Amino acid sequence: MAYQFDFAAVLQQADLLLQGAAFTLGLTAVGTVLGVGLGIVGAILRAWRIRPFDRLFGVYVELIRNTPFIVQLFFIFFGLPSLGVRLSEWEAAVLAMVINLGAYSTEIIRAGIQAIPHGQIEAAAALAMSRFESFRHVVLRPALGKVWPALSSQIIIVMLGSAVCSQISTEELSFAANFIQSRNFRAFETYLLTTALYLLMAILIRQLLAWVGRRFVMGER
Repeated sequence: MAYQFDFAAVLQQADLLLQGAAFTLGLTAVGTVLGVGLGIVGAILRAWRIRPFDRLFGVYVELIRNTPFIVQLFFIFFGLPSLGVRLSEWEAAVLAMVINLGAYSTEIIRAGIQAIPHGQIEAAAALAMSRFESFRHVVLRPALGKVWPALSSQIIIVMLGSAVCSQISTEELSFAANFIQSRNFRAFETYLLTTALYLLMAILIRQLLAWVGRRFVMGER
């Protein structure tokens, strides 16, 4: 018997999918700001070999990049309570995303910093620029400009990876999709619409990050 498509059953609960998408975007926004911030700190420490913190960040980067995100999430949500640290689903999801993105962005941004010619830093000093001004305008912005496409792609990967946060009942998009499918049993229609929403969010985030890169990193008008 031919399969009878019924998108109406899913669209009746479209508000849950939209709420889940909004939740995912919120997780991504917070995780991006804090994760990239952590990555900038780690990149500086590693690129300039500020001991002993560069080695500590090196261990952190290798640990996170060589373990699954879902294991990191489970460790934070299920493991930390054994040490007396209890986090809500939202807090655990955000922390996992920050830690994960921070490790990858550390290496991405470090590559950009190391690509800056040392002569430019010396020239900034010769122009009597302060260390902060030199770092901001001569090191950080050019470094971010060099690696912005790679950093943007990593942010999108983390956004898509947030789907596993449904495993700890974080009410993001995949959690909403699982809930809807468990009620109407229209798995094909539910996950097709969910896939479309993830695709739309990825495209929108990529466009937004491209605009941010042009406007605030490259300084284009």
